[in-house]
Order: sequence, then C-alpha cells, then structure tokens
Amino acid sequence: MAELLIRKSIDVDAPVETLWKVLTDSKFIPQYMFGCIAETDWKPGSPLLWKGAADGKLYVKGYIVSNDAPRRLVYTIFDPNSTIKDIPQNYLTMTYDLKRRGDRASALEITQGDFATVEDGDNRYKHSLQGDDLVMNGIKKLAEAEAGAK
Repeated sequence: MAELLIRKSIDVDAPVETLWKVLTDSKFIPQYMFGCIAETDWKPGSPLLWKGAADGKLYVKGYIVSNDAPRRLVYTIFDPNSTIKDIPQNYLTMTYDLKRRGDRASALEITQGDFATVEDGDNRYKHSLQGDDLVMNGIKKLAEAEAGAK
C-alpha cells in the first residue's frame, strides 16, 4: 500500500532559532495549537501530552521520537478520546523540518502520517488536512512577530 502523508511547507521571515522557540516554548504553543499546552521535556522517548490550557483535558498524546534542535523535531500523536485502539500501530508521526534561508529567514516543512497504516486512516487524513494550515500559519505569524520584536 502506498504511503498516505500530509506534507506542507511555508517560508518564514525569522531565523530557525526563533522558529524553534515558537515550536517548543509553552509561551507560544497554545496560540497556534488550538489552545493546548504541550507537557513534555522534549527528550526522545518522553511522553508528549497535549492538554487544553483552559480545561486541562487531554486531547492528544504521543511520544518524542527525536529532537535535533533547531533543525528537526519528530513526535507521535494519538487521540485518546477516539474509539480507535490505543496501540503504537495507530499513532501518527509528526515531523517538523526547519531549514535556514539566509540569516533572517527559514522554511518550515511539516509532514504527518502515515495514514495508510493506521486504523480509520482515510477519515483521520481528511480531518487532519483541515487543521494543518491553521497550525502552520499560526507558527509563521508568531515566529515573524517574535523575530520582529528583537
């Protein structure tokens, strides 16, 4: 079966270090991640819990796969509130690749998947397509504002 991935990229008028800060600093995360905070130490193998900043509810969970600051962050995700079995085979992988574009600019590429290998993959794929642009544009806006503030 062919891979079913979501892969999107965006240019950001901010250095990769600023972009990385927006991705991993709890000051910024709720502003682009639908009001959720990330509870983790960002170390490979550590749990990653996405909880509502207002209600404390667990919305998404996963594990840190790798952290190569400020170039690449990889973690898994799973919706614990779904009816899908909570087994490693049903977790999706999120990969954030940050690339320098000169001194003050960078590119962010987000890859999510593989939807072809998880339970209810087609529906999960369609649902994820809707939220990815909001997250990516939110990260861009925050990183550019932070870079401009310096």
